[in-house]
Amino acid sequence: MKRRSFLQRFGSILAALGIAEAEWFSYGNRYYQALAQSTSRKLALLVGVNKYSSRSELFGCLTDVELQKELLIHRFGFHPSDILCLTNEQASRDSTETAFVEHITQQAKPEDIVMFHFSGYGSRMKVGNLIETGENALITSDLDSHKDNPKNGKIVDYLLEDTLLWLLRSQSAQKTVAILDTSFSAPGTRLPTGLGMRVFQTPGSAEIAVEELEFQKQMKEKAIIKAPPVLLAAASNSKQLAREIPCSGFTAGLFTYILTQYLWETTPAKTVQVSLSRINARIQLLGAQQQPTLLEPQKFQQKVLFDKNYLISNSKSAQGVITDIEDNGKVVDLLLAGIAPQLLEYANSNSRFSVINENENTQLILRSRSGLTAKADVYSISENTDFHPKRGQFIRENLRVLPHSIDLVVALDHELKRIERVDATSAFAGFENISTVIAGEQPADYVFGKLPSSQAKDLPTSISIMASPNRYGLFSLGSKLIPNTVGEEGEALKLAVQRLEAKLNSLRSAKMWRLTDNETSSALKVKACLEINNSLSPRVLVQRQTGSVSVKKTKTNKDGVPRSLPADILTVPIGSRMHYRVQNQGDTPLYIMLLGLDANRDAIALYPWYQDKEVKDSRTQILLKNVVINPQESRIIPQTTVGFEWVAKGLVSWCETQLIFSTAPFSKTLQALEKNNYVGNGQEQVLKLSNPVEVTEAVLKDLHKASMNESNNDLSADSYGLDVNHWASLNFVYQVV
Repeated sequence: MKRRSFLQRFGSILAALGIAEAEWFSYGNRYYQALAQSTSRKLALLVGVNKYSSRSELFGCLTDVELQKELLIHRFGFHPSDILCLTNEQASRDSTETAFVEHITQQAKPEDIVMFHFSGYGSRMKVGNLIETGENALITSDLDSHKDNPKNGKIVDYLLEDTLLWLLRSQSAQKTVAILDTSFSAPGTRLPTGLGMRVFQTPGSAEIAVEELEFQKQMKEKAIIKAPPVLLAAASNSKQLAREIPCSGFTAGLFTYILTQYLWETTPAKTVQVSLSRINARIQLLGAQQQPTLLEPQKFQQKVLFDKNYLISNSKSAQGVITDIEDNGKVVDLLLAGIAPQLLEYANSNSRFSVINENENTQLILRSRSGLTAKADVYSISENTDFHPKRGQFIRENLRVLPHSIDLVVALDHELKRIERVDATSAFAGFENISTVIAGEQPADYVFGKLPSSQAKDLPTSISIMASPNRYGLFSLGSKLIPNTVGEEGEALKLAVQRLEAKLNSLRSAKMWRLTDNETSSALKVKACLEINNSLSPRVLVQRQTGSVSVKKTKTNKDGVPRSLPADILTVPIGSRMHYRVQNQGDTPLYIMLLGLDANRDAIALYPWYQDKEVKDSRTQILLKNVVINPQESRIIPQTTVGFEWVAKGLVSWCETQLIFSTAPFSKTLQALEKNNYVGNGQEQVLKLSNPVEVTEAVLKDLHKASMNESNNDLSADSYGLDVNHWASLNFVYQVV
């Protein structure tokens, strides 16, 4: 994603501060290093505003403040008294700037760390001569404190983004991080969505308060020439929106939630660019189109290294932390901030965790959960275990418990008329395990709504006729049309829903196999690289590995730049020949299965055909056989030859693959694959599934069987229990271009 608009926004500021691009590169962008480094003091100012009385309020900004606060305290060692939080009416423009000066500027020393976070509305408005291009502004709780302007306009009391940058430069700390979970330009066309928008459209006649401009001038005069701040933004250009997502029991800023969750479970050492690539991929999985970015010169992007900087020294991945002790240590309160959003809903009764660096014979068994907090019983498998839980101890997943029945939730867009919502609810009820909610009110997976006529140009050529408001389709939560789901003009709503049955089955199966993702919690030692082979030798696009694999130093070229490190969303050219190179670094044979969604969002799977050489007559017998990789060996998946290769094809769209490893064979999965009636050819192939839900359910049954032992055989009959010692699952998201 290009960052030209951001460079234009900050180029003038950098020039004014006398900072060359090389200086910007050489100092900044050390997000991990800045937060994790042991220093004399770490100071943070966290600002979140939900309540704006003149328009619909936001719902996730206060959650963002809490997510950041808990991350800073537990993961990065900030002292609670050094974190100042301003929320709602506390967060006026004047209060925010005063708090920055008193809490940050007047206290920070060069060796300290400074962290600033803002969640709330943003806007674009004219300032001085910048009438056409405008300037970005953070809207604090002063949205309604407009003053009359003699020129028949309004005077607004916003915090200009430029003022914030001068504030960051006016304090002494050499390592400064700022995070802005907001956006600045409202969309021109309204599309079906299940996510909230953090943007406010300020009237063109509005002018910024003179007090803000005078304060900015003071900060310019006090600016200290030092390293520019690390500035992370929720969206990479003015056309993208910072979104809010309703989750299981709470609402949060999509960027803040994914960022903090990633930092809880991720161990070092990665560049900011690689981290953002992973965060972007996770946001795409949730259906949003925003791409968070590091605001820095594109030409130096790949040189921002963190090979010597660890997120937390000697720490392991964590799914949460113990926050309180009850009943003489028999019950603990947990914060589950390290669990991915799609998994949190299923972190309920009987899910099991262990305390990192403690005896594995002690487990924490969830008894209840409310949002990100939970209560768990302390259970000792052995009578000889002497365990006393402590506040601040990190926890990791031990047993994942999933229900047999997992619904795909479709949100009905607000633009649908009441009778349309009634008809849609009735039509979707005719499908098994498909449920409906009203968009934005509850968590959902996709949105059903109408396609505006202005969006006809975005449709594939075959159906790019003039669109009508009566053309129904299925959208991601972030308003992206799902391929091949829009109907013809004038199509009846119930027929439109019925037409989606096959697509809904593919999407529901994807939701199910995504719930197996456990890259950071698996105890198996596996590594996988996505490679394309369009030349003489394969080229590595991206690598995934479980947290149990030892981290080795990244190879670099002569300029010190890591080889093959993606900066943005991973892309694969159409027509590329693809495969995965997988390694088993453990001491147990592992069985492998591949599931995914192609560019059309149709379900695909690996068909491991082979020719039975023991057949005695002249007939050729082609069978499906488990793919196994022995300890300390590597293998290509799919292992094909010329003429039977896996090729990136179809629409220019998102694709997704889940590589699933198990200590036991995928017996039921192969039986389900056989029902697709493909004719085997003796070659491993990746092909479309006609029964995706049945195949995915078979995968879960196989993983459940591999995980069962005496310590977890008490699970209910309607649940799958997946033990981290017996399965690993790695997710790959890429865009075909």
